[in-house]
Amino acid sequence: MSQTYWLNLGCGNTIIPGFTNVDMISAPHIHVQANVDDLSKFYDEQAEYIYASHVLEYFHKSEADIVIQEWARVLCIGGMIRIAVPDLDALWAAYKAFGIDTVLGPLYGRMEVDGLPIYHKTAYNFESLKGLLMRHGFRHVRKYDWRETIHRDYDDWSQSYIPHMDKEKGILISLNVEATKEINK
Repeated sequence: MSQTYWLNLGCGNTIIPGFTNVDMISAPHIHVQANVDDLSKFYDEQAEYIYASHVLEYFHKSEADIVIQEWARVLCIGGMIRIAVPDLDALWAAYKAFGIDTVLGPLYGRMEVDGLPIYHKTAYNFESLKGLLMRHGFRHVRKYDWRETIHRDYDDWSQSYIPHMDKEKGILISLNVEATKEINK
């Protein structure tokens, strides 16, 4: 039997003990340097748990099926996936409450990787992300509360609020969704 993993895909600088960090950046804490849409270094059904916080939106909607299919390939049946992406419905509410300048960054997201800028290419609401996951054999798709997770003590984008860091009264602008893999596609 091969080793099983808990994967932190597109981890950036977020290091969660017990997870295997996968990212395209080169850094000492990265265990596997790879694009998260190519997990060929892992066998089929080798991961028990996948966490991907604010990485899926960097793929165009037309690429999302390929990305989720690859993540489903490495996740074992019964395994859990947690995905966090900017929440389009929450961003709409934040736009109405606080104006356009508060939502442009989360909506279009710009980040530099090895000196090159990359941008968000799509947005999701719960129904669109649920549909994507269901097409690839995931079931029991539901929102999760970041406060009730193993990674709650590691402040990443799943804890994004407007106004910034107002975790008591602000609008959570991260769509945090979990699902269980039930079938192979």
